[in-house]
Amino acid sequence: MNLQAMRAIYLFEMARTRRTLLQSIVSPVISTSLYFVVFGAAIGSRIPEIDGISYGAFIVPGLIMLSLLTQSVSNASFGIYFPKFTGTIYELLSAPVSYLEIAASYVGAAASKSIVLGLVILATAGLFVPIQVAHPFWMLLFLVLTAVTFSLFGFIIGIWADNFEKLQLVPLLIITPLTFLGGSFYSIHILPPIWQTITLFNPVVYLVSGFRWSFYDLADVSVGISLVMTLLFLAIFLAIVAWIFKTGYRLKT
Repeated sequence: MNLQAMRAIYLFEMARTRRTLLQSIVSPVISTSLYFVVFGAAIGSRIPEIDGISYGAFIVPGLIMLSLLTQSVSNASFGIYFPKFTGTIYELLSAPVSYLEIAASYVGAAASKSIVLGLVILATAGLFVPIQVAHPFWMLLFLVLTAVTFSLFGFIIGIWADNFEKLQLVPLLIITPLTFLGGSFYSIHILPPIWQTITLFNPVVYLVSGFRWSFYDLADVSVGISLVMTLLFLAIFLAIVAWIFKTGYRLKT
């Protein structure tokens, strides 16, 4: 395994974050703060508690998950798409670096950025509401698994996209709506039975539910099911990435 090449790609991607600090870190934190102002203050004043948890504290895991999903996808997709756009992908493909090492480097960098962002947002949330983390280990595990899983998804999108419009299509039209409808700002138990059933087809429900359980011992679905579904999504995206590298799908276009 070419660890030196992997390290070079990883550090290059992390350096891009430092160059775009305002966009990468500051902007999501400001957006999260605005969510707290709107949902926590305006709406939270009308919804005092959910299952014994103040509404402001209840939405913290959902807000972190919202940023984690969107940033994981965006960072990974742009990271691999930009070399295709500029033509430098050919240098990468001709270098003595395997496809596995390329994917691990880009996905690892995107996941690292998202994890750091998630922890920064968690610290920011602590300025607005009191936060308790009942299961720190499981909180970090769900955080890491979700970041890696959706960084893989973003990597797939970056390879599939052949213009910047397609690069933004999935995060804007699929990821964000699914997150809003996945119990980020409410418990699915308050929905009518038919909508509870329909909501269970939303994969984000399992991510948010498991992550919220690690904070408050409170979950919409079984924690075991949440973990299994997260691992299933990870396995699916790994299989798709393996197929892409096996077939060379859009790698050189």
